[in-house]
Order: sequence, then structure tokens, then C-alpha cells
Amino acid sequence: MRPAAILIAIVCPAIAQFKTTVPLVVAPTSVTGAKGHFIDGLTAKDLIVYDNNVPQAIQVETFTNPISLVVVIEANTASAAVLDKLGRSGNLFTDLLAGDAGETALVAFSHNAKVVQDFTVDSRPFTHALRALRSQGDGCSLLDGILEALHMLATRDARRRRVILVIAESRDRSSKVKLSDLLRDNQLQNTAVYWLTYSTFLAPFTNRPKRVWDRMTDDEKNDPRRMQPGIKYPRKEEEAPLPPDMAPGSLLNVFTELFHKAAPDAATLLTDTTGGRTFSFLKQSGLESAIQAVGTEVHRQYIVTFQPKLDEPGAYHSLRAEVKGKRELQVRTRAGYWRVQ
Repeated sequence: MRPAAILIAIVCPAIAQFKTTVPLVVAPTSVTGAKGHFIDGLTAKDLIVYDNNVPQAIQVETFTNPISLVVVIEANTASAAVLDKLGRSGNLFTDLLAGDAGETALVAFSHNAKVVQDFTVDSRPFTHALRALRSQGDGCSLLDGILEALHMLATRDARRRRVILVIAESRDRSSKVKLSDLLRDNQLQNTAVYWLTYSTFLAPFTNRPKRVWDRMTDDEKNDPRRMQPGIKYPRKEEEAPLPPDMAPGSLLNVFTELFHKAAPDAATLLTDTTGGRTFSFLKQSGLESAIQAVGTEVHRQYIVTFQPKLDEPGAYHSLRAEVKGKRELQVRTRAGYWRVQ
């Protein structure tokens, strides 16, 4: 697996609105064959990047920059079934997605967004924080959670690759920040947003009933005060089933999904704008496959850079890319950027 870049995807320029205050344009690019396999080993001589249909003199970086990853998770009553699945997948985020020399942080949101785990290179505190997540209320401040992640990434070394992985519904309900403002945030310029989304109506059907044992933290399970010789663990009382956080298929979930149909699809807009992708999952296996797919993409891309010509501030530039003489290959890159000076 050859690490190279951080962003992918090409979408309608009307929604891909990057602002840049630096003259260098960074256009991370992925190249795949007819069956979706990644093409490695290309150089600047093989790729063409068009800025407003004008081919550019490009450079393709071959070195690897470590990743700063923020995982943003919806932690409300609608997502309780998904939180159970996530608790079993912590190492995938740190080891597979962030990778060597990578650092991972965790942000959770319901009515408000909060930092649950600051950046760490150790998978253990991140996994512990992930397992300890519990649903808090029925709010969905999705965009506030992403903005918090951007603020965290802004503090990292500029040479690091920046990735946000959102695991949530695709539409916001209660954020203070507006989607239009978030799409134009300068911090999105060098950040790839990936999204794992799910049906809040169907997800509860895929989980087995939870026990008291399942809701206990690792510290509670290993507390010496409860450990006695000759006792089988979990104890009988710890095997007792708990009432569900929300009944599968409840009317609240139905109305939530119907209401969301009228709201903007933040998942599509933000992933397309930043060059990420959206994956859907339902079961535990689907969640793990989606995380693996994101990890593969993040580590199989080219970082293409070029020096644009100066023009009027505020002008939008659309981007597209191709491989010379290989039109059958699929090439995806940033859709464009805005000139602000």
C-alpha cells in the first residue's frame, strides 16, 4: 500500500467551494482502474490537471506525511445502536486509518459538541474513550461537531495530513453553525471529510439485547472490590438484560428520518466539497468494511500541487484531472478552489 495523499472525489463546482489564502494549490488525486483497483507508480509526467480547462505545470509528491485524524461521532438516543458497534472497532481507527506516526482524536455530539479524547498516538486511550461513549439526549448538532474537529486540526503541524471521519446521520438538526458557512470555512481547504452513515430506523434491529455487563466500563469490570475467588464472571445479575435505549422501529425514529428528508444532505455536500466519500453501513461487518475502505483510500492517493496564475479575488477555479493516454482510468481530484487574494 503506497501512502501519498489525503483527499479524493470530484463533484459539481457549485458545491465544491474552497477558499485559499496561499498561492500553492494542493489537489490530492486518486486513480483507479475499471474494476476499482488503485493505480500506483504514476508521476507528474503521467498526470494532467486542468485549472479552468488550462493544463498546469504540476508536481507530484512522493513522500509520506503522517495523518491527524478526528473521528466525529453522533452520540444521541437515535445512534445508541451504532455506539454499541463502534465500541468494538477502536483499533481500526488508530492502526488502519491513522496508520504509522498517525494521531487520532475523538469528538462526540448530541445537543452540543465536545472533545472526548484529544490527539493521541496510543490506541488504548482512544479505544477506551470510544467504548465509554453513551447516548446523551436527542439533539443532533452535527455541524458543530465538525467545526470542533476543524478547530482541533488547526492546531496541528501544517505538514500533517488532515482527515475527519464522521459517523452520523447525514443531516443536521440543531447546530449553531450554518452549513453554508461551514462549506466556506478556510480550514476545509486541506481537510478531507469522510462519512459513515446509517439508518436510525434500521440500525437497532441489528443489535442483540444489551446486558448489564455490556454497559459496564473496563474499570468497573476489573474493580478488585467485585472480584471473588470461585465466582464465574459475568455474574448472573450482570447477565440481566437492559431495556433498549430506544425501541427498534419506534415512531420517533420514523419521524426523525422523514423530517431529515427536508434538510440539506450535509454528508454529500461536505464529502464532495473536501474530496472525501460517503459510505453506508448497517451491521458490524459493514461498519468495519467501511472503515477499511476509507483507510485504503487515504493511503493510496497522489498529492498534486501547482502554482496558479493570479487573478481577481473571489474567482472560482474548477479542477479536473486525467492520466495521459489512459482515458479508461478513473481520476478523481478536488472539484475546485476560490481565489481570495
